[in-house]
Amino acid sequence: MAGSMKAVKLRIKSVQSTMQITKAMQLVAASKLRKAKERADESKPYLKTMLETLTDIANGNTDFQSIFTKSGDNDKKWLYVVIAGDRGLAGGYNSNLFKFVEAELKDKEDVTVLPIGKKSVEFFKHRNIPIFTEEYAEVAKITISDCFQIAKIICGSYGGDGFGHVFLCYTNFVSMLSQVPTATSLLPLSDLSTEKKESDGKPKDLILYEPNSETVFDAIVPEYLAGILYTSINISYASELAARRTAMEAATDNAEEMIETLSLYYNRARQASITQEITEIVAGAES
Repeated sequence: MAGSMKAVKLRIKSVQSTMQITKAMQLVAASKLRKAKERADESKPYLKTMLETLTDIANGNTDFQSIFTKSGDNDKKWLYVVIAGDRGLAGGYNSNLFKFVEAELKDKEDVTVLPIGKKSVEFFKHRNIPIFTEEYAEVAKITISDCFQIAKIICGSYGGDGFGHVFLCYTNFVSMLSQVPTATSLLPLSDLSTEKKESDGKPKDLILYEPNSETVFDAIVPEYLAGILYTSINISYASELAARRTAMEAATDNAEEMIETLSLYYNRARQASITQEITEIVAGAES
């Protein structure tokens, strides 16, 4: 009995130590989450402005053509930019994203992946899927300048003998309890050239672009894609923190329940041991 009580006491201390760690991780994730959401919200106006500018250029020219508004010659060659986390302990954040990506890639023949995040690199390496570059393997170290560099690389590899389609997969932040894997098309921007604004009865302003509208459009596209990447990385990071906070909160609650159960078992065993000692003393005295 004494040996059993000692084991239970050690188990309680072990669970208490684990609970302290999970509680600390929960608080850290909660504190970082607010800043991550703020960064994502602050980057959205830039994205909106760039999209409006591209749309105005595309719709303001009847004979407008750009390499970025039509599929490349290799229509079956796909590039997927997949944003995942650098670490685990975030519930189903990474696993849900990878299940979603696997379903996306199921019917694609010629697929290359540009992974962002250590878990993303590990996942596609393990499955022998061609990786475009591992230069941006740590999502925590990605800066806005890195996003511009990635966008230039993507644009340089699109069209002609390059990729015919470019997609972005990341986890969208819906709420503190809901983060949904999402896929969005980066290239081609065919929706821009076909989008029609509602007429308000007023003539459009005549805007002249130097040297021409196509050159200006093609120069803005990498800036626009960089904005999408930066915003998506911030949203993904916020989703990861929310998932980690929820997972650590659940782990802390489970640890508390386990401590209560073990403490109850320990107290009962201790009470039984004391009762047995009293019984033996009384029996010895009577004899």
